[in-house]
Amino acid sequence: MQNYQVVVIGAGPGGYMAAIRAAQLGLKTAIIERAELGGVCLNWGCLPTKTLLRSTEILRLACEGAPYGLVLDSAPRFDLATAVKRSRDVAKQLNRGVHGLMKKNKVTVMTGHARLLGKGKVAVVDAGAEQEVQAKHIILATGARARAIPGFEPDNETIWTAREAMVPKALPKSITVIGAGAIGVEFASFYSSAGSKVTILEAADRILPLEDAEISDMLAEHLRKQGIEIYTGAYVENQKTTTCGVKVNFTKSGSPLSVESEKVILAVGITGNVESLGLENTKIQIDRTHITVNKHCETDEPNIYAIGDIAGPPWLAHKASHEGVMVAELIAGVEDVHILDPKSVPSCTYCYPQVASVGITEAQALEQGFEVNIGRFPFIGNGKALSLGESDGMVKTVIDKKTGELLGAHMIGPEVTEMISTYALARTLETTEVELMRTVFPHPTLSEALHESVLAAYGRALHI
Repeated sequence: MQNYQVVVIGAGPGGYMAAIRAAQLGLKTAIIERAELGGVCLNWGCLPTKTLLRSTEILRLACEGAPYGLVLDSAPRFDLATAVKRSRDVAKQLNRGVHGLMKKNKVTVMTGHARLLGKGKVAVVDAGAEQEVQAKHIILATGARARAIPGFEPDNETIWTAREAMVPKALPKSITVIGAGAIGVEFASFYSSAGSKVTILEAADRILPLEDAEISDMLAEHLRKQGIEIYTGAYVENQKTTTCGVKVNFTKSGSPLSVESEKVILAVGITGNVESLGLENTKIQIDRTHITVNKHCETDEPNIYAIGDIAGPPWLAHKASHEGVMVAELIAGVEDVHILDPKSVPSCTYCYPQVASVGITEAQALEQGFEVNIGRFPFIGNGKALSLGESDGMVKTVIDKKTGELLGAHMIGPEVTEMISTYALARTLETTEVELMRTVFPHPTLSEALHESVLAAYGRALHI
């Protein structure tokens, strides 16, 4: 039996980062993965999806190129097969990169399904063969999978999860997306830009329901202008196969409605991968398919940690990665380990236009009893946005009137998923409005809108 100081189960962004950091700190480390290194994010999630979205971004720029002096002899044609191939090639390259990182950091990689046996023992089963390893510390990073709706079981034909939606054999003429969180909205944006007729069904009263209401409303307006049909407050009832694909029956405000399309994409949340892990051999507690942990990601079983999607929201790869590094450092006894503040984890949605946020919304701030100053700065007042031809959207800041703390920042528009890091850093540094106002932002840049939004919260915006 091999003995390790750290065994990581699951090699997604949280797991492989935990393994790397543990190895860097001199701990003998192994990582166990039953599928691909890099997990869903690198292979079937975050990154291949963004690669697909890049393809339709280029298509959009080509189609709208005339005002920029781009003259095409014929209308641009979108080659779906080439876009999908590039997406898969990027995923393969990233997967190889993780393999290289494991080798570089001398992390033992084990393939198979891991099961806790108790007392630090882990069984690894691969192709019917079983071996056991002993670990002083175990990190659970098994992630999550798409949640299904009863009666809408994915069949790889008409009803898809995100995985099937990433490798279509042909471009559907029409698609119904059930769920309008980040995943649903991104796929709606991709397929609409590629040429499909897209309908979104969302049970909440607005799309991207976790984002600030103003931002959600602005995004809905933009998506509708792009031809996407959106039903909020829509409760899916059942589906029926038709000659054209599938008919989804739903209710809105108590009235029965239906929509027919070639394909359906399920994007209604996730379910933690907690089955067959041997958790019954431990004191670990599960709450709605997710493992209960404290702020240090410790479970109720000594020396066993859980990170990433399996440990609860926010369900984001960068949150998992931070937790992985944090846990490895806690195990190694590193001093002054930075404990994750969920409110300072940025959220990004890579639709067109992009959406990004960090901290709490205006409504949440008011519910929590804060007196706030709200700053809004539209991109139409930003010179770089105008030069790019991307002047739709705005930056909104929520600032504590008493202390000047940046409670939240919410953005929609060009490259906001890149710019949100500035506000995330500001929150980590506990920056007030004074420092943000005194910061010199380069000109001409989109980031000047971040400065102007804070100025606007105090009636000092200069370009609007």
